[in-house]
Amino acid sequence: MIEVQGLTKRYGSFEAVKDVSFSVGADQVLGFLGPNGAGKTTVMKILTGYHFPTAGTARIDGFSVQEDPVEVKKRMGYLPENVPLYGDLTVDEYLSFIADARLIPAQNRNQTIRSALKACGLEQMSGKPIETLSKGYKQRVGLAQAILHDPPILILDEPTTGLDPNQIIEIRGLIKELGKRKTVILSTHILQEVEAMCSEVLIINEGRIAAQGSPSAIAGSLKGSDTWELVLKGEAVSEKLTRLGGGVTPDLLEPHPETGAVTRFSVPSGALTGEQIFDWAVAEGLKILEMNRKKLSLEDIFVKLTGDSEESV
Repeated sequence: MIEVQGLTKRYGSFEAVKDVSFSVGADQVLGFLGPNGAGKTTVMKILTGYHFPTAGTARIDGFSVQEDPVEVKKRMGYLPENVPLYGDLTVDEYLSFIADARLIPAQNRNQTIRSALKACGLEQMSGKPIETLSKGYKQRVGLAQAILHDPPILILDEPTTGLDPNQIIEIRGLIKELGKRKTVILSTHILQEVEAMCSEVLIINEGRIAAQGSPSAIAGSLKGSDTWELVLKGEAVSEKLTRLGGGVTPDLLEPHPETGAVTRFSVPSGALTGEQIFDWAVAEGLKILEMNRKKLSLEDIFVKLTGDSEESV
């Protein structure tokens, strides 16, 4: 549905996006991540036709953003971070204005608006002025305008910014439902949203793609470590730990007031299984009272790939 090849964008001598290539398939929700100034907004503005690239190509549902911008816009719904709403209009009036701008035929307009209101949970708000709505309902109105023409592709920029926890849960549920029948690119700084809604992740840093794939696949490609935490009962734990193998590097070994010792240690990802650690403890005469494994989280991945980068425009 979305194909990007060699995308580059320069502002004078500054290169904001550098040879970016990726693809997003049908009915897929892609989490688009990166620190401030990494180039996310520039890429989204190119995909939505607000900017043209300096080099490279972007195709939406087979149409070029440079050569067929009108066809691209017909197939896309866009929710910018700051939703362009007219507060003095009612929700119905605003969606009617958007329907007119989208050239939706008059005979289909009422049904189209009713469908968007229902999909976004706005049926009870249709006659209310937008300026009287809560932030969460305004975001719903923004989503309604984005899906009004039933586009196969949605690009959502920070859709839950400024919402309270209940509103965030509601908007997440709506986006997940839309992702079952549309291709969605979701840009956000909230990593929990990506883990909750996205099947694929694309991380951009300093204008270049740092990683793309599922969080687990990206974690597997990094030279990271698994962290194990054990509560052990026994003697000479520190000495016995040296015989565990697997490249163990103890992070913490401290007395436990009741059971003996708590030990946390890191090993190269996949170097030791839980079964191997259990067998080691048995062989050393130690009892495992608790045993937990922590893999690289999406937050760990993000920090590893983008940490300490300088902000850019």
